Amino acid sequence: MSDVECVVHGRDQLGECSIWDPRTRKLWWVDILAPCLQSFDPASGEHRKYPLKGRDCGSFAIRKSGGFVLATNSGLHGFDPASGAMRALVNPEPGREQNRLNDGRADRAGRFWVGSMHTEMREPSGSLYRIDLDLKVTRFFDGITVPNSIAFSPDDRTFYFADSFKREIWAYDLDLADGAISNRRVFAKLDADAGGPDGSCVDADGYLWNAQYRLARVVRYAPDGRVDRIIALPTSNPTCCCFGGERLDTLYITTACFRMTPERLAAEPLAGGLFAVAPGVRGLPEAEFGG
Repeated sequence: MSDVECVVHGRDQLGECSIWDPRTRKLWWVDILAPCLQSFDPASGEHRKYPLKGRDCGSFAIRKSGGFVLATNSGLHGFDPASGAMRALVNPEPGREQNRLNDGRADRAGRFWVGSMHTEMREPSGSLYRIDLDLKVTRFFDGITVPNSIAFSPDDRTFYFADSFKREIWAYDLDLADGAISNRRVFAKLDADAGGPDGSCVDADGYLWNAQYRLARVVRYAPDGRVDRIIALPTSNPTCCCFGGERLDTLYITTACFRMTPERLAAEPLAGGLFAVAPGVRGLPEAEFGG
């Protein structure tokens, strides 16, 4: 396994939701608090930012019809980075201005799954939603403080989800045909005094990779929840990870410098950067939102 490298020396306040887009051959991610969408071209080294007009964007997905779909503090929007055009699609939580959408991901049936949260993380006011191709919204449960770790097993039979505040990653049985989840169980539990599980991805072997905030690491879990390996990072706050590159064999990791003191920032000069490592395994193509 190669060493971890910082490929974009940014200062993201809250870098999140890394996705490899095969159409552009670029790695895309957001800085939730900037707010902006960003891209990195590993072939040229080019890094670009696309401002999002004041909409805090917690996650996004490739949109089958073109561009992306953004999960923001005002619902789901279609977005074309080439023109900057943004179009409202649906708001799962109309009238709840204190909330915003956070972690989300498309499944291989073309639906978008997303969790909501209080903008200041003050209370468990969030919920988990599924948004279908016709933009119908289904709410599964509420009481969430910080939704994260949305991912799917390669056989589409397991759905992963976490409330970072509770320091647990859960696994559910998934019926891809009708989009139902059931049989929640604890997949992984972090120590009570540790940081929380953040964004995840699943590799081609069915292992879950999880970025662990405040713990300066990404952990690879076997399908039975056993810790398989740990990748240490030179900064405390990794936020999300995904596989990218032409062969999907590079693990990209976003990080944050949110609420870090000047002393911490001086000690961690790469905080808020984008990192890459070749872990010796390959990922899966990112699913697209069909709505």
